[in-house]
Amino acid sequence: MKTIQPYTPREIMTIMAAREIKNGDIVFSGTGISMLAAMAAKNINAPDSVIFFETGAIDSLLEELPFAVADPRIMYWAAANSRLTDAFATMQNPITGKKVIAILGAAQIDRYGNLNTTCIGDYHSPEIRFSGSGGGCDVASFVPRCIAFMQHEKRKFVKKLDYLTSPGQLEGNNSRQKAGLRPGGVSVVVTNLGVMRFDKDTGKMYLDKFYPGITPEKILENTEFNMDVSKATLADPPTKTELTILREECDPQRLILD
Repeated sequence: MKTIQPYTPREIMTIMAAREIKNGDIVFSGTGISMLAAMAAKNINAPDSVIFFETGAIDSLLEELPFAVADPRIMYWAAANSRLTDAFATMQNPITGKKVIAILGAAQIDRYGNLNTTCIGDYHSPEIRFSGSGGGCDVASFVPRCIAFMQHEKRKFVKKLDYLTSPGQLEGNNSRQKAGLRPGGVSVVVTNLGVMRFDKDTGKMYLDKFYPGITPEKILENTEFNMDVSKATLADPPTKTELTILREECDPQRLILD
């Protein structure tokens, strides 16, 4: 399929995340671009995926992009409207939990996919205080696959987190399993520059895809820690079909895309 130009960084990030979602996946979605990515997948490449929200709505019709997970449109024609406890039970269930993929954001991420959504600076006297875990720690602890959305900057891709909110591979080399956590955590990082994944043996982040017009060198310049770029390939840009559905069906009001 032919591509259509131009597309924005937010559009390519949404499409890259949507491509990670497959038919049969149970998608735990938050607010904003993560919700848009889940909707894009449902409308483009994974029509048989199921989206659910921490507020308890499961498999809603989602004819319009909701503002937040508490938006009444979340509940429209849902297969079930349940509770927060049921949403987290779905993640932790040994059967359904294996099919869950979650979408998270963070202020900082390190080479092992550990996330900080708590503060910048010292915890007791921070430069910036964020909302905290909110459930992100539970998600990263139980869900086998998580997509992390990040802006690619040195201050966000750091050698050491200011605060560990949600576990990735901890210190690598099976330290996650040794800590008693299930295999899982962040498996892919989608940024405005490229797509990163994690080595199965070491747990370290490596560059998988870089976007058209972006080089691996530029990504390294915006990363505080050393990262393997030797396996990186050029990402396929959004197709005309993907962009048309994203713009005209998923977010025609440009609530997230602008």
